[in-house]
Amino acid sequence: MSNQSVSQVSQSHTELEFVQKILEMDSSDYPWNPTSLEAEAYFDRLEQDFSLADWQGEEIGQRSQAFMKQIDQLWVQQSLVERFALRMPKEMVQKIFNRAEQLVSSQMSLIDQLVQCVQEALPNWGEDDLQVLARPLAFAMRGSEAVDATLQAVQSMEWSDLSEVEQARLSLAAAHQTLMELKQQNSADQSPA
Repeated sequence: MSNQSVSQVSQSHTELEFVQKILEMDSSDYPWNPTSLEAEAYFDRLEQDFSLADWQGEEIGQRSQAFMKQIDQLWVQQSLVERFALRMPKEMVQKIFNRAEQLVSSQMSLIDQLVQCVQEALPNWGEDDLQVLARPLAFAMRGSEAVDATLQAVQSMEWSDLSEVEQARLSLAAAHQTLMELKQQNSADQSPA
């Protein structure tokens, strides 16, 4: 018998054993069935292991706000990835998001924030050149329209096939959208409930 035949027989034997184990399993007691007595005991045990009694009301509020802020940031990040990841490398989208997250609360002008967001992702570009390209985004009356216009103006092709100017414009549009969504999220977090 050849080595390939031996490995096929071995794989077939392993698959048969796996199927046999699945068939032998007792499926009558599904632990997540909320109507079974076993499930009630399981949930009671979980509740005993986890108690908020040791936490102060203020601590619960702070932790829940921090958790919701993380959820909001993940939502913004996912939105950015969905809109730009097909047009630019995911790592670059992630770098822009991370930098925007650091800068969103800074006192820098929007144009400086845009440049700072993409500078690490576009190391061959000078700050002055990036400011020239960022100007239409920074001073647009409606930022979302400027981002949409940039997306329409930049050809839809592989990142490596785009010119350096198109790559910079696309990166700045991603930075603009990220900063706007993070600022909107921050203002919503700070408004009284």
